[in-house]
Amino acid sequence: MATKFTPLHDRILVRRVEEGETTRGGIIIPDTAKDKPQEGEVISLGKGKISEEGKVRPLDVKEGDRILFGKYAGTEIKLDGEELVIMREEEVLGVITGAAKRETAGAKK
Repeated sequence: MATKFTPLHDRILVRRVEEGETTRGGIIIPDTAKDKPQEGEVISLGKGKISEEGKVRPLDVKEGDRILFGKYAGTEIKLDGEELVIMREEEVLGVITGAAKRETAGAKK
């Protein structure tokens, strides 16, 4: 990515991870019938959430983490022709560990 983007406060920048083209039974799913993936990789993040006392609480996620988020979480943006999602950390449902790497959506080959 040529453009450097740093989210502010408790926001994170996420690249969606593509889901498989077929189901377990072998049925091929066309692009028009697919939902957008709810799994992604954290690209960059802000410094943290500011408390009422003015202290910064660091985020629980870090760059490179694989995360799961809600269907309608975040705001879609386009940066250098790549579709990304920017969201608050509170919209993240959890961090995925030990999962096999999948192809990222919009990744340049």
